[in-house]
Parts: sequence; structure tokens; C-alpha cells
Amino acid sequence: MGFIKEFKDFAIKGNVVDLAVAVVIGGAFAKIVSSLVDDIITPAILKPALTAAHLTNLTELVIPGTAIKYGNFLSQIISFTIIAVALFIIIKALNAMKRKEEAAPAVPPEPSKEEVLLTEIRDLLAKK
Repeated sequence: MGFIKEFKDFAIKGNVVDLAVAVVIGGAFAKIVSSLVDDIITPAILKPALTAAHLTNLTELVIPGTAIKYGNFLSQIISFTIIAVALFIIIKALNAMKRKEEAAPAVPPEPSKEEVLLTEIRDLLAKK
């Protein structure tokens, strides 16, 4: 019974549950971000470039006479860059919100009884 109780305590800990929720939400959010990048942003950026190169799809870019398809690689680099910039903007906004919360003036703690007593003694000695 000790092993089962120990496992239950481990599995039900707040950190483990929080981590599980974060993984599930992260997976769902990754799909949203991938769709945004793959279906909206990348085509909007690449459409003019592909039209200028007389291509319909970025994966059609290959080194002639080889099987090296550098178009897909370029697409992945562009997707990574867009995701990195989006995350940077989100994190920067979150940090700005945290700074506003921290900037609120904190109420200074009341001095302890010893500090009050020492202050009174100092003031009395200063009067002499």
C-alpha cells in the first residue's frame, strides 16, 4: 500500500497537474499558431514572391538536376521566424503587464517593536 499511496501523492501534486494542463493547452495553442502561420501569414508574404518567380508552391523550388528541394526548407525557416516574432511580441506584452503590476507602490511594512524602541532612544539621545 505504501507504493500506491506514494504514487497517488506524486500524481496529484499541484505541480504535476499544472504541468499536464499546460501541455494540453500548449498542444492546442500550437495548432492555432501553426494554422495562423501556414494558412494566413506565410501565404500572404510568399504570394508576391512566388508570383514573381512564376511558381504556385514554394516546394517547387529545387536545385535543377538534383532531388534537393530547398523550397520546403525556406518555408520552414519563414514559419519559424514568424512564430518566433509572434512569441517575442506576446512575451514582451506579458512582461510589460507584469512590470505595471510591480510598479504599484508597495505599502512599507510597519517597523518592529525593537525598531520603534531604538528610534525613540535615538530621538531622546539627540535631544540631550
